[in-house]
Amino acid sequence: KALNPHGHAVTRGGAENDDIYFQGLEAQNLHNDHVVDVACKYFEKVSELTGRHYAPFTYYGASDATKVIVAMGSVTETALEVVDALNAKGEKVGLVKVHLYRPCSAKHLMDVIPASVKKVAVLDRTKEPGSIGEPLYLDFLAACDQTGRHFDVVLGGRYGLGSKDTQPKHVKSVYDFLDAEKNWNRFTVGIKDDVTNLSVPVDESFHVKADYTSCLFYGLGSDGTVSANKSSIKIIGDATGQYAQAYFAYDSRKAGGVTRSHLRFGKNPIHSTYYVEH
Repeated sequence: KALNPHGHAVTRGGAENDDIYFQGLEAQNLHNDHVVDVACKYFEKVSELTGRHYAPFTYYGASDATKVIVAMGSVTETALEVVDALNAKGEKVGLVKVHLYRPCSAKHLMDVIPASVKKVAVLDRTKEPGSIGEPLYLDFLAACDQTGRHFDVVLGGRYGLGSKDTQPKHVKSVYDFLDAEKNWNRFTVGIKDDVTNLSVPVDESFHVKADYTSCLFYGLGSDGTVSANKSSIKIIGDATGQYAQAYFAYDSRKAGGVTRSHLRFGKNPIHSTYYVEH
C-alpha cells in the first residue's frame, strides 16, 4: 500500500493550488491529443469484428448530396431510413453520424462531408437556456472555422427532449426546412411550439415503407401487458430467428396509467428507433 509512483501510483487527499493547477491541466494536452488516433485504431478493429463501419464520424447517403444532417444517438437510425427514402425519389441528401464527440476532431468531421454539400442542419438532443446555440451545433461551427470549410446554410435545432418521439416525418421536415424561403436557427422539431414559434413545419403525409410487422398494444399500468409483450418479442426473436424490437411507453403515474407496447419484427435489420404510428 506504499505511495509509489512506479507501477501502482495512487492519489490520496490530493489538492492542487493555484500555483500549479493550470499548468497541470494544460500538460494533459499531450495525452488528450493522442485520444483520437487511438480511438480510430480501435474503431477499425470494431468495424472488422462487427461488419459495421465505425469511425469518429461516419457518412451515409448520396456521394453528391447537397443537404446533410449532423446528429448522434438513436435518431441517426431514423434519419438513415429517411435518407434512403428521399434519395430513392431523386433527392440528394446525407447524414453524418457522430461516434466520438469528445475529443472532437474538426478534421475527421469535415473529411466525411461531401464537397457538394451546401446546407447543413445540426441536431442536438439537449437545451441550454440562454446559450447562443446547443453544444454539437457550436462545435460544428468551430470545426468550420478551424478547417476553413464554408456552407451556404448551417442551422442548429433541438429534438427528442424528455423522450419526445422523433418520427421519419420530423427528420424529413428538417431537410425540407433547409430549403425553405424562411428558416431560422435554434429551431425545434417534434413538437408544436405555439409560444415562441420555433418549430418547423412537418409533412404529415410522409411515411417510410416498412418491411417488417408492426404491433401496438394498449394496457393499464400493473395489468401485466408490458411484461407479457416483453416475453412475446423475446420468444419471436429467439424462436423464429427474426430481428425483433420493442419499445414500451408509460408515464410516471405507474399503476392505472395507460401503457403502450410498440413491437416490431422482420427478416431484415430494423432501423426504426421511434414509436409505431401505423
